Amino acid sequence: MNQATELNATAQGFGASASQRLPIPDREAMSEAQRAAADSIINGPRKAIFGPFIPLLQTPALMERIGKTGEALRFEGKLTDNIRELAICVVARETGNQFEWQTHAPLAIKAGVPEQAIAALAAGRRPRGLAAEEACAADFVAELMLRHGVSDETYAEAVACFGQDGAVELTALAGYFVMVCWVMNVGRTPGPANAAAPGLHAFPG
Repeated sequence: MNQATELNATAQGFGASASQRLPIPDREAMSEAQRAAADSIINGPRKAIFGPFIPLLQTPALMERIGKTGEALRFEGKLTDNIRELAICVVARETGNQFEWQTHAPLAIKAGVPEQAIAALAAGRRPRGLAAEEACAADFVAELMLRHGVSDETYAEAVACFGQDGAVELTALAGYFVMVCWVMNVGRTPGPANAAAPGLHAFPG
């Protein structure tokens, strides 16, 4: 039985193997740098080592700096909760990451994103029934992930909705969550234990 099953968590990936490659080490087995980095996360707003910080603990200095970037984007940014959580959901769906999807899909709905939009995303479809600013953010992030940039029209719409600083923040937010999703995908870090949201399926086709 793998650790994901033991924790009643959704395994990461859609292949034959679902075992974690980089589980969290016992504290006694951590280096001094790993313990210091772990304590920094635990004593910050996150209060625990979970999700991307499990595999990132392999490189403590990187984990600390990535953690600070995430704090700035999630807790100090200008984007409203519904925009931020929807953008994270778009990234989680496109990268097939169970942890970020199961964590942020309920938060997006709680922040006011229509449940039908989240269900459409889960199915691999364009989200439906969004408010104008939500649709702008979802389209911006989806285009960014597909094209690694955005058209002049898409950029202008984002600036009209969120300002130039907001467009930069939205871009950085997407990039940050792509990075941590990739780290977890490589580490096969499972979704959160006892998650309320169902896990993702592989894209159809």
